[in-house]
Amino acid sequence: MIPERLELHLRDGTPVVARPLTPGDRAYVAEGYRLLSPDARYQRFWVRDGQVIGDAMLDRLLTGDLPNHAIWTVFDPTREGFPGLGAASFWRSKDKPADAEISATVLDRDQGRGVGTLLLSILWLVAYRHGIETFTGYTMPENVGALRWMQATGAQGEWDGYNAVYQWKLGDLDAIPEGSAGADLAARLADLAPLFL
Repeated sequence: MIPERLELHLRDGTPVVARPLTPGDRAYVAEGYRLLSPDARYQRFWVRDGQVIGDAMLDRLLTGDLPNHAIWTVFDPTREGFPGLGAASFWRSKDKPADAEISATVLDRDQGRGVGTLLLSILWLVAYRHGIETFTGYTMPENVGALRWMQATGAQGEWDGYNAVYQWKLGDLDAIPEGSAGADLAARLADLAPLFL
């Protein structure tokens, strides 16, 4: 069973809520996109123009289709103004159904707080429950922060000539390295796993 809402805390004790996004969240996602810095927008969506996300992208992001696609958000319900901290999604490969591509976005002001790792752990459990064994993440080689985070959470990667391509083996918890991000991911998976049975 996949929870509809999780009440959790970030590493710094901030209470947050995690839940799947739905088509009714179009305005919420559009505002989150607008709040990204130009660099963050480019590194995640590979576009530099404008602060407005297109309807086609919104349709693609918000059309949840388990077990093939999931998208979750984390937000701070006590924050004034826009409460969102970040969101992440996966899409199952049509050619290799045990594999899925994962992507994540955390607002610039909330990076380094464990939001991405929390989202990774949630999608990890959702995907694994639906038979997905490998997550693949793509990023630009100049996105040093994302590369370090992927490595710190146990992804193994290589350069394909254009992108940095990293993979997590969801069934191999021993591959999660020691260190703060790895320990955070391992603890999240252990704590949340009973909720996804």
